Amino acid sequence: MKALSALAALALSAPAAAAVQSPKLIVAVAVDQFSTDLFNEYRAHFTGGLKRLQQGVVFANGYQSHAATETCPGHATILTGGRPARTGIIANNWIDYSAPREDKVVYCAEDESVRGSTHDKYTQSVVHLKIPTLGDRMKAANKASRVVAVAGKDRAAIMMGGKSTDQLWFWNAGKFDTLTGRPKNASADRINNAIAATLATGLPAPALPDLCRGRVAPVPVSTAKSIGNPLSTLAPNTPKDMRIRPELDRATADLAIALTDELKLGRGKAADLLAVSFSVTDYVGHAFGTEGPEMCTQLVALDETLDVFLTHLDGIGVPYAVVLTADHGGHDAAERNQMRGIPDDQRFAEDSGLKALNAAIGHADKPVFRTDGDFSGPVTGDLYLDPTITGEARTTLLAQARAWLTRRPSFAAVFTRDELLATPPSKLPPDAWTLAERAAASVDRQRSGDLIVLLRPRLSPIMNPGGGSVATHGSPWDYDRRVPILFWSQGMTGFEQPNSIETIDIMPTLAALIGLPVPAGEIDGQCRDLDAGQASTCPTQ
Repeated sequence: MKALSALAALALSAPAAAAVQSPKLIVAVAVDQFSTDLFNEYRAHFTGGLKRLQQGVVFANGYQSHAATETCPGHATILTGGRPARTGIIANNWIDYSAPREDKVVYCAEDESVRGSTHDKYTQSVVHLKIPTLGDRMKAANKASRVVAVAGKDRAAIMMGGKSTDQLWFWNAGKFDTLTGRPKNASADRINNAIAATLATGLPAPALPDLCRGRVAPVPVSTAKSIGNPLSTLAPNTPKDMRIRPELDRATADLAIALTDELKLGRGKAADLLAVSFSVTDYVGHAFGTEGPEMCTQLVALDETLDVFLTHLDGIGVPYAVVLTADHGGHDAAERNQMRGIPDDQRFAEDSGLKALNAAIGHADKPVFRTDGDFSGPVTGDLYLDPTITGEARTTLLAQARAWLTRRPSFAAVFTRDELLATPPSKLPPDAWTLAERAAASVDRQRSGDLIVLLRPRLSPIMNPGGGSVATHGSPWDYDRRVPILFWSQGMTGFEQPNSIETIDIMPTLAALIGLPVPAGEIDGQCRDLDAGQASTCPTQ
């Protein structure tokens, strides 16, 4: 009894952990293609915003648990609490043979009913997102809440912002733009004018940080292109080139700051939401891979940009909470990995592509299978069979295609849509999911392909790296699924949780901080406790 009394006395005398303060402003930050691998590689070197966020609650083993690790489905998970099978955002693009236009490819953030549109010349819209975002729920609960979304990509801003945004801005053709029919904004105009003036005079190549000097090592990826060069290649000549420059992330932060001040976010009668997605990391990853001086320079600059952004939020004088995560991870260029002694890191071969598949089933002259691109290229993700083929002929072709694909060494698994729809959600942590469970989390009855094809590990679907991108993502493997999830607020007692969680857990966790109820049956995620002390930040289950 004396021992128990002593322990009780010690517990009572110990200083209580600081409680998480109810925020007036929720700040959700996505860094496009910021994998856990990149986070772990650089986390000890961050000195700015990314260092600060590590002083909060760190879930280094966050997961975009689904197989379709692309920008649109990944951003859609962050503030809806739903996996792609629930949000309906199964990929960046899918095929809809019933679309009211000749082009049957549908972009995730467009309205294909707009006359004259195509999937790459489209009108931006949130029409395809099937469930509400956190901002939508906040507005439904209290009309006084304001919701702002800013991003370097339209699909990022739209999928994080949702249907009820007060301001929604995204980088588009060399400037920040908004949805059709919405009024102009003086802050956006000012920042656009500054960008135009800067591009008119030209931007010099960025300085190479000391941290990145040892990464300069040219790697040929084609007869005409190499990566890992000195940073002279990063001097932009056109607005499109801005996408690989740190200045675009900084302009994204500047616009988010300006809109925060303009709308006085966090200073109204209800809690507000600011969603920001930084896109340059993704563009750099595609153009140069993840392990060269280009990515190193980008992450150093992003760390500085986040420091400026968070410091400004400090100055508005209201309690705010931040979450930072990513829409997906990424993989380095195959050629650099081969030079580092990973011989099975390769590019997709044409003899396993769509042309070869259609030829193998007797349809070389009139292809019947396609992906979200055309009738050539690699087979990966959703594979659609011509819907005019019905009955026994359809069953036969699906079986023939599946058998041929299963025999090819390029593929890890081939599933039918129906068998994935019948696959129940896993009850295990996301790092223990089977390939079928990962693929099932991305399947929608109306939008998914007839077959879902998963590539083997470390196989890049980019067949010609000389034409643009040298590296990508989109696989079911953990280098594309694992992303950091960092929560921070003023006064928070930080800790690190090594157990795996999902990005779908972010929305209910943030909702709990502002006392917003979310019915469990409407989402896939669950609230995660952010208090290191005895109190819980999650509602009683």
